[in-house]
Amino acid sequence: MALTATLLTGTQAAAQADDPILDPIPEDPVTSGLGLTVEEVAQFPKSETTPEATDPRIIRHARINHLGELPDGSGRKYVPDLNGNLYFLGGEGNGDEPEVYLDVKAQFPDFFSGKGMGQGFGFVTFDPEFESNGVFYTVHTEAGAALEKETTYPEQPGTQFHGIVTQWTADDPAADEFSGSSREMLRFGFAQQIHGIQQIDFNSTAAPGDEDYGLLYVAVGDGGLGVSSTEPQELNTPHGKILRIDPDGTDGPNGQYGVPDVNPFVGQDGALGEIFAYGMRDPHRFSWDPQSPHRMYLGHIGQRAIESIYEVQEGDNLGWSEREGTFRFKRDDGCYLYALPEDDDQYDYVYPVAQYDHNPPPDWDCGDVGRAVSGGFVYRGEIPELQGKYLFADLVDGRVFFTESGEMQRGQDPATISTLMIYDEDGNRVSMPELAGDDRVDLRFGRDADGELYLLSKANGKLWKVTGAKNFADCTTTGTSVNGATGKGSWAPVTPEKWRFPGREVVLAEAGDERPGPRRPYEYAVLSKGKEYGSVRLDVKVRLDTPVEETNRDVVLVFGHRSDTEFYYAHLSTDNSIYAHNGIFKVDNGDRERLDDQWNETLSRGAAPAITDAEWHDVRVTHCASTGEIAVYVDGEPEPVMTAVDSTFTSGRVGFGSFDNVGRLKDLHVTGTRS
Repeated sequence: MALTATLLTGTQAAAQADDPILDPIPEDPVTSGLGLTVEEVAQFPKSETTPEATDPRIIRHARINHLGELPDGSGRKYVPDLNGNLYFLGGEGNGDEPEVYLDVKAQFPDFFSGKGMGQGFGFVTFDPEFESNGVFYTVHTEAGAALEKETTYPEQPGTQFHGIVTQWTADDPAADEFSGSSREMLRFGFAQQIHGIQQIDFNSTAAPGDEDYGLLYVAVGDGGLGVSSTEPQELNTPHGKILRIDPDGTDGPNGQYGVPDVNPFVGQDGALGEIFAYGMRDPHRFSWDPQSPHRMYLGHIGQRAIESIYEVQEGDNLGWSEREGTFRFKRDDGCYLYALPEDDDQYDYVYPVAQYDHNPPPDWDCGDVGRAVSGGFVYRGEIPELQGKYLFADLVDGRVFFTESGEMQRGQDPATISTLMIYDEDGNRVSMPELAGDDRVDLRFGRDADGELYLLSKANGKLWKVTGAKNFADCTTTGTSVNGATGKGSWAPVTPEKWRFPGREVVLAEAGDERPGPRRPYEYAVLSKGKEYGSVRLDVKVRLDTPVEETNRDVVLVFGHRSDTEFYYAHLSTDNSIYAHNGIFKVDNGDRERLDDQWNETLSRGAAPAITDAEWHDVRVTHCASTGEIAVYVDGEPEPVMTAVDSTFTSGRVGFGSFDNVGRLKDLHVTGTRS
């Protein structure tokens, strides 16, 4: 898959001289204005690592990391905890209280979960015919005496742990507590306590008779060696690969599984026939789109900077560790990525269909920034607003994202990533760190048989169901209105002599001067025509008349105005690199306070500059009095440029102005509820 001609744009085009790229993806994910409504459905018991951990990143309430539904029509959900327990919940006659189905830890004397984020009981999946055969599969890790056992494939040098795939057979598939037998199928040796076996699963879209039906996919990380070796590119080793095996076969090297004839490297000299795709660092979570059976999406955790979503097909080479996302990786550079070479076509690497970067702070020391993608699912449930969206997350900070599945196309530029807001069951906007009670959320997705989604957090061991979708600042703003209103008598300026009212425009003709009192816009005019508004929508065209050569040029739109020291304003600026520019602010008898979600204090960066030229721009501001939600839209874009929530002022007037620049407005239209 040659993508060089498409992908060598923007940042990469400026880096043709083989210079390191300091900010691979300058554009942040888009604020969508769409939110998920979530309802807490379960609290999992506190669990402990084996042995006791010292790394705070794995000292969690419960290390739950997935949810699925048994393929037997019972409605029972299953959730693994890395510290050892397999839980069932739900189903006929059962509540949502998690019950232990199998203590995996107790079955293996060398079970190990005390170091490494993925160590322990990592994953479980159930055979498509579990209802009749009682078969399911687990992944767990072992250390200590277990390292003397023979592995299925050659170990990595200096192996520190083993990852094991086990097949279990329940005596009674309908029982809520396991009784039965097990057998070891695969054993891998990993050099470091990272990047082991992340997921095992069946193609949920395959039906009996399909060549993919009943074949088990095994996502195997690079054991941490890809950063310093080419092992993920080598087809004679399983590390850094997705394998596909036949659990019912016997022609694998240990006789415990089979190698499907349909695999892409079967019969190739020097290649493992088990390999489905390769060139991976940490293939974290994969899933299939229920309406596109052959579209498998993988969330791939990056090294230097890039978190990626790939559409994976058989035989694909994702490029690691020669590539990271759509960038060139150099093993001799411990910090940065580089532009793709001009001859990239010859390598046939596959590139992401979506990606975002780490955005390290200015004083970054090349260490871990705390970003890691958790792959998710294309939504095909009953919530109309989410249809066709691929939902995924950053598992560390808990941001929830989506892309449109139709935009995720192999061979094209990566799709736009948008952020999703979160609402609790009472309709209050919250964040995942707030719900999890911790800045490190450790967030994962799950999906039930109906296609509905769930969120899980290791931080507090809670499970939430996505019950709906909600549009931000979606309140009623009708009741009273003002249109036009460009006459002098309709406005109350701070300094009248600085303003002009030539007919169809309101013009701030002279720059304002700083005034005594709190820091706030120097010069503005309040619309005095009409009543005060509660919830309000302000639609207007604005233009900045200050020359474009000045980067800190701005105009402001005022709303919720109670007095000269009590109001909100949206600052529309060419610059977004300092606290005072291009954001939503509140003046409450003190210096202006920034409110918008887009401001990143660490990076000193806000929303993309709202106005960068001398043209007219359509701007819409909506303020919902009951919820405090504020949204700012520019030029008819469906997604807001800025968002904020604040309930200080629930009514007031609107206005227009600037700090120390000049500009104008026209085509004014204000609608709102009476205060």
